[in-house]
Amino acid sequence: MSGRTEYGVVVTAQETAELQPIDVDASPLGPKEVAGHTLTTIISAGTELAWNYTGKEFPSRPGYAAVFAVEAVGPEVGDVRPGDVVFCMGKHQSYQRTTRQNVVPVPKGMAPEVAVFARMMGISMSTLTTTTARPPGKVVVTGLGLVGHLAAQIFAGCGYEVIGCDPVAARREIAERMGLRAMAAVPLDDPQVSGQVDLVIECSGHEQAVLEACKVVRKRGEVAMVGVPWKQMADLQAFGLLHTIFHKYVVLRSGWEWEVPHQPTDFVMGSLFGQFAGALRWLCEGRVRVEGLYQKTAPGDCQQAYQHLLHKTAEKLAVVFDWSAGM
Repeated sequence: MSGRTEYGVVVTAQETAELQPIDVDASPLGPKEVAGHTLTTIISAGTELAWNYTGKEFPSRPGYAAVFAVEAVGPEVGDVRPGDVVFCMGKHQSYQRTTRQNVVPVPKGMAPEVAVFARMMGISMSTLTTTTARPPGKVVVTGLGLVGHLAAQIFAGCGYEVIGCDPVAARREIAERMGLRAMAAVPLDDPQVSGQVDLVIECSGHEQAVLEACKVVRKRGEVAMVGVPWKQMADLQAFGLLHTIFHKYVVLRSGWEWEVPHQPTDFVMGSLFGQFAGALRWLCEGRVRVEGLYQKTAPGDCQQAYQHLLHKTAEKLAVVFDWSAGM
């Protein structure tokens, strides 16, 4: 049980985030619970900006990725001990408490600001689990924000031929520094690509990108909509999209990450927490690299962090709150 005042990020009104004292459960831990103080959390620029920061329901408590130092465990927890560092789907707050099955041990020596990226990697790892495309097939990723960038690294690391597409030059430069192939637009006129793509991972949330994705895939190719279309961004009629889907036999589907279960289940391939464990291992092995992708900031600067992400003035693709350095 925490004996100090705990704090959390609270969105109190549209585009207004504050660090406030919060109430935490002070009751004794359950037999299968673990708890401790937060080291890092990471902002999801998609969900948090659209659902929490610019949403309609306030107050709102954002966040779904945290790394914390274990300080106490329930009597039935035998494989996690005080002093261990673990990952969980926690909010932006200074104290975490959850069940053992909902934490994943972080490899020894891994920086918590690196480990927290496992959550964002898990989004496209669900697509990796569910897609029918197999390496060395061609994959196009549209939108090279954090989720799209990590998707490009993940699929490239698994042996696919990956092309990332984003109109923002700075994002393409980041991708190229990581050894990825990046273009400003979907290569619809390139005969070596157009009609040859097995899978498009659409991470921009833009309707035009969905249409272009359907045009660039091969017949019976697959388009996974990982980016959520939170608001209308293009004035397109449905006919063009439907005509392309019908005549190219396109498999257009949601890229909803929770298509796989939270925990391993008989007769079902993959799980969210299995993916998080795999993501931590890939980060540890260097298969996926995040250096240069993020900036650390104090939780007390949350308003500035959200504003920079909302207006695309952030210097990096991601913002990580460093709770270990104080508020």
